[in-house]
Amino acid sequence: MGSMIVWLNGTHGAGKTTTSGLVQQLIPDSRVFDAEKVGETLMDIKPGLPGPGADNFQHWPPWRPLVVETARRVLDYAGGTLVVPMTVLVEQYWREISAGLAQHAIPVRHFVLHADQDTLRGRIAGDILGPNSPFRLQYLEPYAEAARTWLHAEAEVVDTTHLTPAEAALQIAEAVKG
Repeated sequence: MGSMIVWLNGTHGAGKTTTSGLVQQLIPDSRVFDAEKVGETLMDIKPGLPGPGADNFQHWPPWRPLVVETARRVLDYAGGTLVVPMTVLVEQYWREISAGLAQHAIPVRHFVLHADQDTLRGRIAGDILGPNSPFRLQYLEPYAEAARTWLHAEAEVVDTTHLTPAEAALQIAEAVKG
């Protein structure tokens, strides 16, 4: 298997971070690349960048090509598979990232970890990072809208409503290897 990206999309609370670590253990020669760190780097620039990114770094135009370039450079250097747990709910942003990766001939397996709204609310309520995070809750409706309009058509949907993270990871790893 050549270099590739396994992108785990889905809203906050869907289990991307937990599942990505488990997927990494199941796919030989793979690493987890948290694209949020690219956003954190942009947020650390002082004074802050102009425009609408202060509340969500994905809105800053440099974030998307920097994610592509970072992934490309890491794969050029280390090879293997990058597992990327990252919510992208704006279709234009996903198009920019996927087109950028395609320009470098990097194959992407795009998965969406899905759960129904009640399950997501329950997970967010009991989250170890802090119960009922307003940040996480504010993305439930944008996720539902993206799922309805474009996201589920663009990805392999893994319904995690009744799956453990380990079961979801196994399903993803088997799909990638299969």
